[in-house]
Amino acid sequence: MSSFTDAQIEDALENLPGWSQEGEAIVKSYEFSTFDAAIAFINRAAGPITEMDHHPEWTNVYNRVDIRLSSHDVGGVTDRDVRLAKVIERVADAS
Repeated sequence: MSSFTDAQIEDALENLPGWSQEGEAIVKSYEFSTFDAAIAFINRAAGPITEMDHHPEWTNVYNRVDIRLSSHDVGGVTDRDVRLAKVIERVADAS
């Protein structure tokens, strides 16, 4: 598996609203109405993320969840990151 080029990342992000490239990763911030809603989102996302066995870097500050996806084994963004972003989007849309 090799990392995506900047052009490949740009193409992939066309189908992922709100996601952007930041260095060797793709990132997005989600804002919820409350802290509890943010934690509920994290908990709902945990199952599908575990099934994929590809884990995000994420932080939670009050009602915000910041997510960073990168494949550390290849030092960049791969198809696994894009697929995981799509899974996270589906969870967020259901929130």
